Formats: sequence, C-alpha cells, structure tokens
Amino acid sequence: MAAALGGLGLLQGRVRLAAAAAATSSLGRPGRRPPVPRGAAAAAAAALLSAGRSYGSEAKEEEELRVRYLDDEHKGIVVLGLNRSQAKNALNKNLLKMMSKAVDALKSDKKVRTVIFRSEVPGIFCAGADLKERAKMHSSEVSSFVSKARATINEMANLPVPTIAAIDGTALGGGLELALACDIRVAASSAKMGLVETKLAIIPGAGGTQRLPRTIGVSLAKELIFSARIVDGEEAKSIGLISHVVEQNEAGDAAYRRALALAREFLPQGPVAMRVAKLAINQGMEVDLVTGLAIEEACYAQEKILSYRSNLSPFFEVNSLNIMTNTSWVSEPWSLLVS
Repeated sequence: MAAALGGLGLLQGRVRLAAAAAATSSLGRPGRRPPVPRGAAAAAAAALLSAGRSYGSEAKEEEELRVRYLDDEHKGIVVLGLNRSQAKNALNKNLLKMMSKAVDALKSDKKVRTVIFRSEVPGIFCAGADLKERAKMHSSEVSSFVSKARATINEMANLPVPTIAAIDGTALGGGLELALACDIRVAASSAKMGLVETKLAIIPGAGGTQRLPRTIGVSLAKELIFSARIVDGEEAKSIGLISHVVEQNEAGDAAYRRALALAREFLPQGPVAMRVAKLAINQGMEVDLVTGLAIEEACYAQEKILSYRSNLSPFFEVNSLNIMTNTSWVSEPWSLLVS
C-alpha cells in the first residue's frame, strides 16, 4: 500500500497540470475569467512515528495533545485529543508544535484511514488562541505565532485521509478555525461556536475568513464574523456549519461517539480511492466546473491505474511490487487524462 499511496504525490502534480490545461483551453471563451487553481498538499514527508504516539486509551496525563491509534473494530482510526484543561484547550506555542508534529506523522502513515479531532476536556473543544501567552509576546512574535497557527491548521486540512471534528463543547476563534479545516464537523446541540475575533478588534487569522464563507456562504459568513455571533449546535446545523448535531449525553462525548460511528462507515472503503476522492473534491472546489471536471478525469484515471496495477479492492492490500515495477503510466501523455 505504501507504494500505491506514494503514487498520490505524482497524481497531485498531474492534477495541477490538468487544471492548467483546462484553464488554458477556456481562456479564449468570452466572459470567462481564468480559474485560479490551488496547490495540493506537498508530498508526504517521512513518518515521525514517535510523535507523541500512544495506543488504545493509554496517554500521559500531562500531554497537551493525546494521540491514540485505535484498535480492533476501530483499527485505522486515529484520535487527536486536545488536553489543556487549565487553559480551555487554548492554542499555545507548545500545543501547535505538538499538533504539527502529529499531523506530519499521520500524513505519511499508510495505516491511517480517518482522523478524529476532539477534546479531552469536558465542556470545551478549543477556546482559540492562548491570549495570556500572547500578551507576553513581542509584536514580532505575535505575527510569527499567527503564521504558525495558520500553517498548522493548513497542514490539518491537507491530510490525505478524511478528518472529522467532534465538537462536544465551546469552539471559538482559532478553535472553530481548527474545526473548519476538517472535512466533516459533528457537534452536540449544547456546543457553542463562533469566530469572535472582531470583539478584540482583530480578524480571524488562521483561515476563518476563507473557510467559513466556503462552508456556509459569503453573506452569512460576513454576518457571523461582523457580529462575532456565537451559535449553538442546532443553529450551526441549520446554517450548514456542521453536518450532524446530537443531544449531549451524561459522559459529555456525544459528538465524539457520532464521529466514531461515521469513521467506522469509512473503514471498509478502498483506501486509495478515499484519498484520491478527497484530492479531487478539494482541488475541484477551488476552480470552475470545466477545470474541476478535468481534475476529476485525471484523478479517476490515475486511481484506476493504481488499483489495477496493485489488484486493489477495499478488502485486499496493495501489491507494492506491481506498483514499483510497473511504472510506465508515469510517462503516459497527459492528454490521455484530460482529453
């Protein structure tokens, strides 16, 4: 499987070429504005398997980020749990460093099928940036910190596997921006969510001004950001901010349990197909329909080749040898994938 998933790096390059080719062919059409395709995530780096890795339910109490690789019927699901109870999971330098390290390990781990982001602290998802730490920073450090937060959340968004945010408590500012970077959001009806930065005379700086409009629409996103309004789980569901809303349970983990059920639905599906589908959707949403269809065609052709070369099905491992020794498809004319 490693070789097959590694081939996705080449596919990402081909997707960019597909977008460029489709854009070029559409430039001469009256009234059409050239699309601006976005770059895909960089090819996976070497796995950092020691990135705070723990198994089952074991984790050190002092860890600000708990990384769990689930077992048995949940094998393939990884849970990242925010665990700064004394600071309501506020994002500080150390937590961002741990998150970045964990994501770097996950993006190249072929055994990972779905990632769930949750809180280990009852009643809170993430309160945003750690303002106490920020108050002690020099102005130049603040800029660097915001850039690091934005980069870390972008890395999360670019994970090649499905990601789910389980919001069992308050998600404000950077906390909601973190959730917006996930593919799917599930929240308890009692959870509170909002981009409240304008109350502090600043704006969302970790992707909120871009991901919120793409999620709920431009006009409504402006309304929520301008007013710094906080919505509960029910309203969040009604405006499309989250995909599922559930009544909170006594344990305070109803959203996490729903996220886990969703993740289990993903496990039987073809691993390469899941990654290629995410790539096609993410890239296609940033361009016009014509370019998006070219991206889909390129992804479909490459996924088909990867599957054929490796005898892949949802229930069989990839035959790495076939992938490694049959790479003639790399030199196939690009026109075959976009014509």
